Amino acid sequence: MAAGARIEGYAIVSADGMIANAEGEIPASLMIEADQRLFLAAVEAADVVVHGRHSAEKPPSPSRRRLIVTGQVPGIAADPSNAKALLWNPAGAPFEDALAALGSPNEAIAILGGTRVFELFLDRYDAFHLSRAQNAGLPGGRPVFLKVPALSPEDVLASHGLVPGAQQILDPEKGLTLTSWRRLA
Repeated sequence: MAAGARIEGYAIVSADGMIANAEGEIPASLMIEADQRLFLAAVEAADVVVHGRHSAEKPPSPSRRRLIVTGQVPGIAADPSNAKALLWNPAGAPFEDALAALGSPNEAIAILGGTRVFELFLDRYDAFHLSRAQNAGLPGGRPVFLKVPALSPEDVLASHGLVPGAQQILDPEKGLTLTSWRRLA
């Protein structure tokens, strides 16, 4: 990985810490314009995005360099549908090897999810930007981290050495807040 590279996660969760419903679909209650603007700006600023098969910006940009996390390849493989993307199996190849295969620059890395992808980087995030839609509930949905709902997303981030910044209100009508969690140097 490039010296000085930053790894930042981006997620919007429901009041109960879910990123999607039980079927893995993001419901309208989590598609809030203020969060979408923040998300798209972060993706545009990233050199590389990392996500699972179901987590990506819609529509995906074919010009964006990306790692798609999957168990369907032994290590690292070309994505047959996108020349700027690689399929990466974390069990078969280190993250640094996958980044090297993409080429440079790799200074700004955005982690877009899903659950297992967010989990992979818990001890590596420089920052995690957690938007919370307080008015949305998704009981039985897909959690942002594996330990949710037994623990809150905030408890999980804190247990991995991240410290919350000031909470921002992004959309008071929808109960949308944003807290950026950062690792202290």
